[in-house]
This record gives sequence, structure tokens and C-alpha cells, in this order.
Amino acid sequence: MPTSPRPLRKLGFLTIGLFDEADPRRGHESTLDLITLGEQLGFDSAWLRHRHLQYGISSPVAVLAAATQRTRRIQLGTAVTPLGWENPLRLAEDLATVDVLSGGRLNPGFSVGPPIHYEHVRGALYPDTGAQEDFSPARAERFLALVRGEDASDFAGTEGIEVYSRRVQPHSPGLADRLWYGAASLRSACWAGEQGLNLLTSNVAKPEPSGPEPSGRGPSGREPDDAEAHFADIQAGQIRAFRAHHPDGEHARVSQGLVVIPTDSATPEQRAKYRAYALARTPRTLAPQGPARLLFAPDLVGDSEELAERLHAHAGYREVDEVAFALPFTFGHEDYVQILTDLATRLGPALGWSPSTPPAPPAPPAPGQG
Repeated sequence: MPTSPRPLRKLGFLTIGLFDEADPRRGHESTLDLITLGEQLGFDSAWLRHRHLQYGISSPVAVLAAATQRTRRIQLGTAVTPLGWENPLRLAEDLATVDVLSGGRLNPGFSVGPPIHYEHVRGALYPDTGAQEDFSPARAERFLALVRGEDASDFAGTEGIEVYSRRVQPHSPGLADRLWYGAASLRSACWAGEQGLNLLTSNVAKPEPSGPEPSGRGPSGREPDDAEAHFADIQAGQIRAFRAHHPDGEHARVSQGLVVIPTDSATPEQRAKYRAYALARTPRTLAPQGPARLLFAPDLVGDSEELAERLHAHAGYREVDEVAFALPFTFGHEDYVQILTDLATRLGPALGWSPSTPPAPPAPPAPGQG
């Protein structure tokens, strides 16, 4: 088995927070229970996706605020918040507030670009300013400045009984160092490095126009093994370019977010379901997809020994020492419990990871209190 030059240091997981429209509370509570379980299992981080106008968590910041009150150690992140849907000033306030509540555990991930299906939501999202909204990296730079404590106003002082600040309040000094950028292209990876951000990679990558095209073998363009290696090489190149542009160089933080499903303790029914899920998604990994010609990594399903071997051979994985493995979209709560348990107790150790120390139980209330 090839060995990674960067032994796995931090293990996290990422979830969409799926829910039933008829009973949304149950799905949100399930997500909070998984985060709590993640802390008990020793995971280093738990991350929530953003899903607007879908049946996944639309407000990860609000859900993570609840999670701060149920956990004590695990890092909490968003992967990622699309800034096109947000007012940078208001988002900076919300993130700082949750970071304070968490005791400095928030890891906001974000990206830029127009909102998905913008032509359909523009009237509701920006009815008066749609033509003027800037979805370029300048929007992100404004957000970064606000989180870092630069002035949001040219007025400060006392007005009657009201006291005003020039910068976002509360200000959480360490939050700026825990900002992550979700990059899928070489250009965005380089920009993230120049900004001194941390880098989130995923199971999506954009090949460069000058890069190799699909080989043309078979109706989908590539054989599965060839497609997986091609994706891994592109991702590894983006990570190296990010670090080349980052002030911290080789020490710049990068996390990988592939879909990884261990089956060690799964029932036969679960194993069949997991493999069917991955198989149904395989065709999209064999050729570039959509106008942007995006590449998708295959989902990895198998026992931990098999998964560790495939990851150690993955060029992108070999560049990182942190991961936030993505949970599949459509499984049940009991499936996620099994997957998280196997990730923490089987696959993580097979990759050289050691669980973090679980938090101590809260002290009992003093006599006469509580």
C-alpha cells in the first residue's frame, strides 16, 4: 500500500441535513444528534452543507448555534456558504455571534459566484438590486475585511444612551484564522492562497482548458479507474498551487471532502443499498458534466482496509492531513450512525488517525443550584 507523506491528523464529516417537508424538525434534530455522536466518537470536526430552497439545511449557522450548546469540543463548520445568497455584513455578525457561543470552534467555509438558478430566485432574493449585485471575489474580500475587524461604519461613539462601534460586534479575534474557501478550480485555489485562507476541496473539480480531455473509451468517455486517477491528479495540482500562493506555504491547511462509506459493521441490506447508491452516481464521474465541464470523484464504498488503500493511492488525499468525509444525501439516521462509527473506529485508525479526547461530563450543580 502506498503511504501518504501527510499522515491523517484531523478527521471530520460533512452532512446535508436532509429532512422531510412534512416533519422538518425531526431531520434537523437528527443532524444535531449526529454532531453530538461525532463528538462522542472523537471526530475533530462536523460540517454542514448549505441547501437553499431544497430539503436540506438552509441555515447552517442557526443549526450550528444550537450545536454549540450540545457540544463542548468538536469544531463546527459550513461547507460551504455561498456568498451570493448573503449580505456580507450580516453574515459576519451571525458568524461572530456563533463563534462566541461555541468558545471559538466555528470554521466557516464559503464560496463566491451567482446563486444557483439565479434567474428563478432573483425576484425574491434581490428584487431591487439584482442588476447591481457583485458576485465576484470582491464580495468575498468585503466579507473577509469585516470578519477581520476592519471598519463597517465611519461612525463610532455615544448617541444618547446608545453606543456604536465601527466594526462588527461581537468581534471574535480568532475567527478570521478559521475561514475556509471552497475551491473547485485552479484559479479559485490560487485566489484562496493569496488571501491566506484555509482550503476546502470536495468531490468536484474543474479541469483547466489546456488539460487533457477524456480519452474517448466507452460511451461515457473514461473507464472508472482512469476517471478516478484523472480527478485525483487535478485535485492534487490545485492543492499544490494553493500552497504555492499561500503565505504559510506547505503548512497551509487543506481539507478533503470525498464521499467515503465504510461497510465494516453494515448489515447486508445496508451494504447493498450503499453500493447501489454509488453505482447510480458513477456515470457522472466518467466524463465532464455541464457547461462548466466539472469532474466528479466516484463515491468510495467498501471495508476500511480497502478504503484506506484507495485513499493512500489518491493523489489528492496524499496532499492533505485533514479530511471531512461527506455523508451520502439520502440515507437514514441509522445508516449515518453506522457510517460515522466505522469512520471513527475502523477507517480513521487505518489511516493513522487517533480520536480526540472526549469532553469531560459537566460538573454537577452546586448544592442549592440547578
